[in-house]
Amino acid sequence: MDLLNIIKVLTPAGIAFAVGIVITPLITRHLYKHKAWKKKPGKLTLSGTEAVEFNKLHKDREREVPRMGGIVIWGSALITILGMGAVAILWPTAQTVKMDFLSRAQTWIPFFALAIGAIVGLANDFLDIYNQGNGLPLRRRLFVIIAMAIFIGWWFYEKLDIVAVGIPFAQPLEIGWLIIPFFVLVTLALYASGTIDGIDGLAGGVFATIFAAYSVIALAQNQIDLAAFSAMLVGAILAFLWFNIPPARFFMTETGTMALTLTLATIVFMTDTLGEGIGIAVLPIIGFLLVVTVGSSILQLLSKKFINKKIFRIAPFHHHLEALGWSGPKVAMRYWILGAVFAFLGVIVALVG
Repeated sequence: MDLLNIIKVLTPAGIAFAVGIVITPLITRHLYKHKAWKKKPGKLTLSGTEAVEFNKLHKDREREVPRMGGIVIWGSALITILGMGAVAILWPTAQTVKMDFLSRAQTWIPFFALAIGAIVGLANDFLDIYNQGNGLPLRRRLFVIIAMAIFIGWWFYEKLDIVAVGIPFAQPLEIGWLIIPFFVLVTLALYASGTIDGIDGLAGGVFATIFAAYSVIALAQNQIDLAAFSAMLVGAILAFLWFNIPPARFFMTETGTMALTLTLATIVFMTDTLGEGIGIAVLPIIGFLLVVTVGSSILQLLSKKFINKKIFRIAPFHHHLEALGWSGPKVAMRYWILGAVFAFLGVIVALVG
C-alpha cells in the first residue's frame, strides 16, 4: 500500500482533531454566554405526552448543558477540507495538490450531505433553544432529508451509473432505478439512528468507530479521497468527544447527528459497487449499535400499539439500561467497546467478501 496515500488519509484526521481542540473553547464560551440550552427542559413522546422515565433521568441536565455541540464536528471538518483545498490552490506543489481531497468523483456528495445536515440541524437546535423547546417540525426535517436523498440517489443512478448493490461472496444484485428509493430508505433509517445521542460521550464514540471503519474500507478500495474525508470526520468527532465525555461540556444534538447520519449514508453507498465493494451490506454490522437504537424504538412503538405494553423501560435501548440502574459512563463505554468490535468485524467482512 502506498505510504503517501496513508499519509494523505491520516493527515486530515490529525488536522481536524487539532482544529477541533482549538475552536471548542471559543464555541463553548459562546454557547454558555448565550445560555444555549432548552428553556423548557424535558422530552415528549411521539404521541405528544411527557416522556416520564426519560425526564426523570435527564431533565435537570438539560437546564445547564448547552446544545449545538455538533458545530465542533462539522466546523472542524469545514476548516480542514477547505483549508487544505485553499493551500493546494494558493501554493500548488506536487505535495499540496496531492493532499487536497475535495474531489468531484469522491467527496463532493458527502460534503454536500454534511453541509445540508449541519444547516438544517442547526436551525432545529436554534428553535429548540429559543422557541420553548419547539424545534423545526419533524415533517419539515423529513421533507428536506427526503428531497436531498432523492437528489443524491438520482445522482448515483444517473451520473455515477450505480444500479446494483454489492452482496458478500456473490455477484452484485442489479436493482436499476430502485437504487434511488433504496438510498432514501437507508438515509431515513440512519437519520432515525441519531437518537443514539442521548448519553454523554455515547454518540461520539460510536460514530467515530463507524467512520473509521469506512475510512479503512475506502482506503482498501483505493478510494483515497473518500478515505481521507472519512478519517477527517473521525478526527473531528474525537475532538468533540474530548469535551463530551462525562460530564459533557455540551450536547451534540441535531446539527451534529443530522450532519453525521446523512453523510454516513452517502459514504456507505460510495463504498459499495462504485468502489467495487460491499459497503451497504456491511452497514448492519459496522453500525450494529445504530440498528439496536432504531430497532428498539420500533419494537417499543409496535408493542405499545398492538399489545398495550412496553418491552423496554425507555427506548432506545441505551436509555433502558440507564433506567435499570446503569450509569451513563458505564453505558457509553460498553457501547464504545461493542462499537469497536462490530466495526472490526464489518471491515473484515468487507475486505474478504
